[in-house]
Amino acid sequence: MPDVIFNGPDGRLEGRYHHARADNAPIALLLHPHPQHGGTMNNKVVYALYHTFVRRGFSTLRFNFRGVGRSQGRFDNGQGELADAAAALDWAQTYNPNASACWVAGFSFGAWIGMQLLMRRPEIDGFISVAPPANIYDFSFLAPCPSSGLIVHGAADELVPEAAAAKLANKLSAQRNIQVDYRTVEGANHFFGNHLEPLTGVVETYLAGAVSERPAPPPLPELAAAAS
Repeated sequence: MPDVIFNGPDGRLEGRYHHARADNAPIALLLHPHPQHGGTMNNKVVYALYHTFVRRGFSTLRFNFRGVGRSQGRFDNGQGELADAAAALDWAQTYNPNASACWVAGFSFGAWIGMQLLMRRPEIDGFISVAPPANIYDFSFLAPCPSSGLIVHGAADELVPEAAAAKLANKLSAQRNIQVDYRTVEGANHFFGNHLEPLTGVVETYLAGAVSERPAPPPLPELAAAAS
């Protein structure tokens, strides 16, 4: 997990990055919870998701939003953090020009930012949204949601009622041409306390199916010519 520093829109951003062995490995961007409530890239849920993507063969990046850890800048109520996420995705794409797919995963505030990024970057193929704060932030911008993905919520979430997340998932599931899976983790609160293992189990199972179902990218022209 090498430390990385890359340029963001409001100064340098600090991250941790794992580069997969396969040249065409998919990439994943991980987004942490609210910076003003102790959220960092080392949050236990984000850390667990990071390693889940690594195990699935992704080149994986998690980073600190502006003003967190060694990342420069100040909290910007979501707008600046969305710009940070876009800069992080740009960085990951630069080091993975042949990536077969692109995913974004976020927890809580990071889930809200991730879904906004999804709307702005058509190259994102899928998403993982953990405990999206649907009772706090407006998710109506997902009209329509451009990609399929997974929403996971703690059944005992004390900050974001499970019903709010279920309502969001049902609304997105009603849209055409995408599939949004919704899963709950029994007994888990908003921070998934002692429930990280079942959470990552749900995510890993979903990724195993979703990534294998996607068609392989077409061969590069020179490789196709050589094969013929």
